[in-house]
Amino acid sequence: MNSNGESKRELLDFLVKNTIYPMWSKKGKVFLKGSKRGLLTEDKSKEIIARLNLKTSEECEKVRREVRESVTARKETRPIKEWVKEERPREMLLKFGPEFLPLSKILAIILRTGKEGTNAEELSKRLLNRFGTLREIDAAPVLEICKIGGIGQAKAVQIKAAMELGKRLYKENAEKQKRITNADDVIGYVSEFYGPYLRDAKKEFFNVILLDVKNKPIHNVELSKGSVNASIVDPKEIIKEATLKTASSIILVHNHPSGDAEPSSEDIKITNRVVQACNLVDIKVLDHIIIGKNKEDYYSFAKSGLIT
Repeated sequence: MNSNGESKRELLDFLVKNTIYPMWSKKGKVFLKGSKRGLLTEDKSKEIIARLNLKTSEECEKVRREVRESVTARKETRPIKEWVKEERPREMLLKFGPEFLPLSKILAIILRTGKEGTNAEELSKRLLNRFGTLREIDAAPVLEICKIGGIGQAKAVQIKAAMELGKRLYKENAEKQKRITNADDVIGYVSEFYGPYLRDAKKEFFNVILLDVKNKPIHNVELSKGSVNASIVDPKEIIKEATLKTASSIILVHNHPSGDAEPSSEDIKITNRVVQACNLVDIKVLDHIIIGKNKEDYYSFAKSGLIT
């Protein structure tokens, strides 16, 4: 070290590299705090404090702020594997559980690696800054996600696959729910388990929920995807699926990508055809729910008196 200036810079670099912060104790003394055990001996700490001339709480705070800012800037480009173990997303998940991780770290685990001098967590923050919410990320096409610097097609596909797993978990859970006894139960059930899957879909999906004799959901059938019309939604297919699963009643569910949940004349025609056909074989249609854009945007045929 040729000068005091150079030695101070090197000491600061040492603090940043090892994530060590100068602290001010309640007793009015400076001490150094870091997560790496054995790195700071008592003599080493005293040397750093003396050479940085840390004598007051203000001086301590100034250096701590400088170190913190440098650590943050360094994290953006430093590979996650070089972070202290306690701050790595995977290690945090193993230690604390996934529910305690911030969204950026969960996305970083999904992305796995960074790109072009940017680590995975910084990429996940770019993703969140661009789209704002998971719902918007889910609704975004792969090509739109790829416009974010550092996220190519492979990473965009990883994100989409993770989103799809979450939706399918909702569907699995939907088949294990309690008995449905009234129209409000139907609305609540569909809103909770099918809303997240269908609200942002760019195409129309027509689903049939099959229920047993106690009105407990037992199976879901995706009857059509892309458009909903009388030629595609065939009552015979619905009755076939219901018979195979020995279902006693059904709930019809479909979405409107426009976001407007009001039924079209075609929706009403389809519903009437299904109800009439099911009545012939003693299968009751409990309701037909149309899902719109938001949680409160739905239309219940039963509540509106179109199914009795």
